[in-house]
Amino acid sequence: MSAKRTLPLLAQHLDEVHACTRCPDMIGPVVTGHPVASPVLLVGQAPGPREGEFGRPFAWTAGKQLFKWTASIGLDEPAMRARVYIAAVCRCFPGKTKQGGDRVPSPDEVAACSEWLDRELAVVGPRLVIPVGRLAIETFLGKAPLADVIGRRHRGSRAGRVFDLIPLPHPSGASTWWKMEPGATLLGEALKLLGSHPSWREVVLAAPPSYPAPPPPAPRAR
Repeated sequence: MSAKRTLPLLAQHLDEVHACTRCPDMIGPVVTGHPVASPVLLVGQAPGPREGEFGRPFAWTAGKQLFKWTASIGLDEPAMRARVYIAAVCRCFPGKTKQGGDRVPSPDEVAACSEWLDRELAVVGPRLVIPVGRLAIETFLGKAPLADVIGRRHRGSRAGRVFDLIPLPHPSGASTWWKMEPGATLLGEALKLLGSHPSWREVVLAAPPSYPAPPPPAPRAR
């Protein structure tokens, strides 16, 4: 599907996503990227506590680390946001646990949000999907140790689309997996695979989008 047809569909889709109130235990506002027609689709886990005030995903410390990784293979933060469609397993902040960490979305919450991801996969039609973090990886590849899935290219299918999958660990500063072995080496292997993938190279080498990237939507309380 051409960008001329894809972008209006994505804009309408994101209007519906922003109006979603399906999960009473989630904390709004809904956080999404903006419409991008791209062969590459990145899937995060869920917004953190600060993304809502900025109105865009990966807007805080984990995002800074993620964009350092992608900049090392050709796409800094502005280029990523303009050229890669950024989705998520869940689009609202799940809240905190009693221990102080971010709560993991429940299976029901993941299922309630899955319609949005399925529609994005169908409309965008990516040839490369990058799941970031354990929850996103499990959404596509099932439960497995990170060491068994990161640093490898996988083949996946969902929503009537077939695509390559190159997972990345969660870039949170609280995570030690990607800072220690074997995680550090496997992260390096994953970034090499990404950097050499034809769809990633296509995005890196493409001319800047001819359409202006719209500003992120204003956060809306619910």
